[in-house]
Amino acid sequence: MRTAVVVGAGIAGLAAAGALARDGWQVTLLESGERIAASPTALVLWPNGRRALQALDPDGGWSAIASPLPDGGVRRPDGQWLAAPRARPGAGPAPAVVHLEDLYDALVAGLGDRVDIRTGIAVTGVRTGGVQRPSVTDGRSRFEADLLVAADGIDSRVRRALAPEAAAVGSGFAAWQAVIPGYRVPDLPADQAAGGETLGAGYRFVSMPLGGRAAGRGGVYWVATAAGAPRPESPATQLELLRRWFANWHAPVGALLAATRPEDLVPQEVRELRPLPRAYGFRAGPGGVVLLGDAAHAMPHHLGQGACLAFEDAATLRALVAETQPGSALCAAVEEYDRARRPRTTSVVRQSRRMSAVVQARGRLALRARNAALGSLRPRILGHAHDLTADWQPPE
Repeated sequence: MRTAVVVGAGIAGLAAAGALARDGWQVTLLESGERIAASPTALVLWPNGRRALQALDPDGGWSAIASPLPDGGVRRPDGQWLAAPRARPGAGPAPAVVHLEDLYDALVAGLGDRVDIRTGIAVTGVRTGGVQRPSVTDGRSRFEADLLVAADGIDSRVRRALAPEAAAVGSGFAAWQAVIPGYRVPDLPADQAAGGETLGAGYRFVSMPLGGRAAGRGGVYWVATAAGAPRPESPATQLELLRRWFANWHAPVGALLAATRPEDLVPQEVRELRPLPRAYGFRAGPGGVVLLGDAAHAMPHHLGQGACLAFEDAATLRALVAETQPGSALCAAVEEYDRARRPRTTSVVRQSRRMSAVVQARGRLALRARNAALGSLRPRILGHAHDLTADWQPPE
């Protein structure tokens, strides 16, 4: 029986655990929290993410939980267009937005009976040396397997043991997310209800409608970012600050913030890995260790590719080890995973950092240059990112 231990039961770990189990692996899924729970927010599934999910679980019913996401364009705070809405380039599945509760429900439903879920397990040690199988411990129990999958996020204990050079650092801005349930969404004209993006001097506000079935209540998902460190105040105080900062921005920004309650708000310190790990796959005993999702390539979220790349990671790993047995073949698959994923994620991280510079522009001259160039700059940056992501196909 081939065995795997997956550390972390976020979307990356759930996707990997379910895919391995469907291919006959016996999987132990370790979660540091007392339960598996989704943040009450949402995320965008770009075409590569949708293809990856379909490859991981063709019967997952992904289309039923995702709502199409049109291009809402980019405006200035006064409402003038910086880049008008346009048709999405390329073919393939359209971008979509999905509530995280729905996504978690679908991923958990796909785990099956070959996945043993252990909650309240905080990994404190990692063993990868010699001929022994790789393993982790929480100081009380040891969990070993042929394959160890580190999906434990940007503060990954497994990554710190194997690639300590990759440090989690601040990206220079803070973010706030919220989902306004459908019954509290203000009545908006069609052009405002479609959502969109607004860029100011170090500030950004993005909104997008959720389908009426999202988390059973529909609504609107929004994300705000501001240059600087995370705020230490309570959610209620932070929401008042957001309302003040965005008070003079065009509609519907003010109306959406007014409809948001403190309990809806999810503040976030936006961090990234600098540098990226030297490798994503490490041989150990009859198999090895792989890094997946934010444990491998946490990045600023301006291109919205973090979750999609995590699903790509899981789909690539699944393809490489689906028929592989422990021993030299599994060790080779671990090294091939590294060769397949590192160049690709490095390119996407580079594009995300370029977009960070655009979003965080401050000062009169910098803003004037950004705004004047955005109409041509945005297609170039996003077009290249589209080539890197939307055209991705799951490995055979």
